[in-house]
Amino acid sequence: MLAELLRMPRSRRILRPRRADGREGRQQGLPHPDELLARVNASAAVLQDELDQATRRAVRLLHRAGRQEVEPLAIGAPDYPAPLAAIPDPPPVLWRRGRQAALAAPTVAIVGSRSGSPYAREVAGRLGSDLAGCGVAVASGLARGVDAAAHRGALAAGGPTIAVLGCGVDVAYPPEHGPLLAAVSNAGAAVSELPPGAPPRPFHFPRRNRIISGLSLAVVVVEASERSGSLITARCAAEQGREVMAVPGNVLTGRCRGSHALIKDGAKVVEAADDILDEIRPQLGARPGSPGHPGAADEADPLLRGMDAGESYDMDALAAVSGLDGAELSSRVLELEIEGRITRLDGGRFSRSRRGERGE
Repeated sequence: MLAELLRMPRSRRILRPRRADGREGRQQGLPHPDELLARVNASAAVLQDELDQATRRAVRLLHRAGRQEVEPLAIGAPDYPAPLAAIPDPPPVLWRRGRQAALAAPTVAIVGSRSGSPYAREVAGRLGSDLAGCGVAVASGLARGVDAAAHRGALAAGGPTIAVLGCGVDVAYPPEHGPLLAAVSNAGAAVSELPPGAPPRPFHFPRRNRIISGLSLAVVVVEASERSGSLITARCAAEQGREVMAVPGNVLTGRCRGSHALIKDGAKVVEAADDILDEIRPQLGARPGSPGHPGAADEADPLLRGMDAGESYDMDALAAVSGLDGAELSSRVLELEIEGRITRLDGGRFSRSRRGERGE
């Protein structure tokens, strides 16, 4: 064999692998270039088909959103809520149905048991009403019990409220809350990281809780058991650097063990809306128009400029003298009240305080 090989021309001295039948075969593991090119083309065709399908789905989704007056807010856009953008895992897109101004107001979340007792529902409703009356947006999850009571309290006061959903903003869950969802969308806003039409799924709700806390300056827990989903929202709030507060309840029923555990761990006890306002006052101080912020001069403020010393004004009168309305007016009234520049009187009226009169 060696002699035959040496007698062969040098150009033919190439050893090729032989198959079991003795015939020469191609070296294993190296596909022919034509075969490799065919594979690449097939993969590219699959990817292009998937891209085309995704594009068609996106177009259909945007058309559906437009028909239902739902707007997508992409992170980085001017209207995307700044507090939410600051959390570690903000939703890339937040779908909003309702008023953008509700997302610009200072926000407090009120959450609690879905099977809330009459006491819990009454407390949540009262807190929601009092906070909304001060221009604070009340955020919750539109669930039965405490959530619904907080939303209804805010609506009754004519203030902003925000429903954070574990489904599309055009899907009412629970189903009997369809009218409540419509009312929240008209007076405030319903938001979700899920696109319109997305159904409620159990795994959606724990993730939506980070959005409830992410939108808020503080989270108030009303009547939560040891295994309550409200404690997930409280944990998210703590991780995001938000204030965590809790309402004390009946120690005999076991319904409040979760909220009482939060209090033992350092959560502030809440008995009235003033307890919440006192806690978030330092954070409101960093908002435009607050003390220490550029542009805080009284005479430059349209609300203080229109208020005469010694006179009292209701919200309609304040809107008339300032040119502000809706959530913007409520938010500014709250800021000036906390700063001590205006004073809340009985009957929902306001007057300019001595500090506001002197322009201090």
